Amino acid sequence: MDPISIGLWTTGGMLVLVFIGMRVAFAAGLAGFVGLFWLRWNGFDYDPAKFGKALTISVKIAGQVPHSKIAAQALSLIPTFILIGYLAYYAKLTTALFEAAKRWIAWVPGGLAVSTVFATAGFAAVSGASVATAAVFARIAIPEMLKIGYNKQFAAGVVAAGGTLASLIPPSAILVIYAIIVEQDVGKLLLAGFIPGAFSALVYAGLIIGIAVIFKNVGPPVTGFTWRERFAALPPALPIVAVVVIIIFFVYNPFGDAWGTPTEGGAVGAFIVFLMALYRGMRWAQLKDALLETAKLTVMIFSIIWGVLIYVRFLGFADLPGVFSDWITSLDMAPLLILICILLAYAVLGMFMDAIGMLLLTLPVVYPAVMALNGGEFVTAADSAFGMNGTMCAIWFGILVVKMAEFCLITPPIGLNCFVVAGVRDDLTVQDVFKGVTPFFLADGVTIALLVAFPGIVLWLPSLVG
Repeated sequence: MDPISIGLWTTGGMLVLVFIGMRVAFAAGLAGFVGLFWLRWNGFDYDPAKFGKALTISVKIAGQVPHSKIAAQALSLIPTFILIGYLAYYAKLTTALFEAAKRWIAWVPGGLAVSTVFATAGFAAVSGASVATAAVFARIAIPEMLKIGYNKQFAAGVVAAGGTLASLIPPSAILVIYAIIVEQDVGKLLLAGFIPGAFSALVYAGLIIGIAVIFKNVGPPVTGFTWRERFAALPPALPIVAVVVIIIFFVYNPFGDAWGTPTEGGAVGAFIVFLMALYRGMRWAQLKDALLETAKLTVMIFSIIWGVLIYVRFLGFADLPGVFSDWITSLDMAPLLILICILLAYAVLGMFMDAIGMLLLTLPVVYPAVMALNGGEFVTAADSAFGMNGTMCAIWFGILVVKMAEFCLITPPIGLNCFVVAGVRDDLTVQDVFKGVTPFFLADGVTIALLVAFPGIVLWLPSLVG
């Protein structure tokens, strides 16, 4: 059997394992190992010497490849970003942020829900984990919304959808993983996520206000805060802004050379938030919880990367990415239409796989094909000034697929954020949360369409740093 056929059969088997419930890390690792062995032992020669040699080579590759990639310095960003989020929670920065947003914004229709979206966006700026963001605000925001008469499904949907903003707004663990897989500049990708992330939050806010205007009983406004109370709520929330500014200046100093790498910026940010948490009375038990939760989430992410890297190495030997790229470029279709079809395929695939696993499994095949299509075809006249060269195309495509990963965090039946919100709240079922996030599918569709139509939304910030 030729390598391409082996690649297709093994990939099909892996997808079957994922769909029947096997974890992505184990399904990808097993498929990669079996594929490597199959390539080496092709022909099913029962000579014990050939069998043993094929097995030995496969074991060595499966053992060495994950270690060499996991040991990369850039991956150390992930645990530091996650730790920042958990420490910020114990420093009560999340409560202060939500209170400030509530006092300034809650007077509009659906104001408390809009406040929740902007508070999750602010928290996303110091946390790289969507799951952590959803869990934190399920404890803080949902009780406040239920207290004034919000529909519980809608309140849960707001928190689950708002939590996805951590996927785009830096620091973002998924953006770091994307940068490592496609070998692009982590710092530029993190910068590129700011405007699309803020834009997503504004679209969510507009949707909520529209729903609250049409359905009067969904989200009543909150009034009665004086200007003194509003200004008094700002100082406790300012440390989040300070941390974000420090990290950005550390990585990209607009007045001179950068002070350090993104990895060092993440470590500095974590240390600053740690000091804030100590100042605000964090106890040893809370620090222990923050470290344990960070370790659990990091191990989960690294396990997925470890398993997928074995599969990726097998794909390289089978030359499946090259064949897929050649097939895509040979299609008699406009490149933009092909890109839209790829994004729609991500939407479907995300119904059955978690976001990180989905990107890790597909990018080794899809990314080369998208880059092969890039030759100016994606650039509109209005955005040509940003120069859609290979790097800019990679950044733009990265933001698009990460936005699709956001979308997948709330799509049934696997939407992880929905399960997290339901798990935190005893009065909610997963079905309640899935019903509540339904309107946000429309908002995400609008955002993705605009990011595709106007690449400048993504590319403006990274174009400033050269």
